Amino acid sequence: MKGIIIGKIKSSKKELHMDSKKRKETPVFTGVLKYFPDAIMEISRVSLAGNKQHHPDKPLHWDRNKSNDDFDALARHLIDAGTIDNDGIRHTAKVAWRALACLQKEIEDAGE
Repeated sequence: MKGIIIGKIKSSKKELHMDSKKRKETPVFTGVLKYFPDAIMEISRVSLAGNKQHHPDKPLHWDRNKSNDDFDALARHLIDAGTIDNDGIRHTAKVAWRALACLQKEIEDAGE
């Protein structure tokens, strides 16, 4: 599903038109950010490191053309989970980033 850019964040049309009941059933802050603040910070470092690697001259963005083997990359990083990659980033953080990428694409492809 194509999304709408809000600021620099891509959001699906469905998310923009959520009713109040659905919003209350989607506790982004209390159900995700408050649970995993350190993990979310680490995943953001993965995004920045990937952008610096692939597009050092451009603002932070997800270049999906260079991210089309998410499950294979996830598995490669999973093999080395618990260790630090050559770029100083945790392999487990890269697993989490790839898992989020897979989930995002799956939701978009399902039109949800």
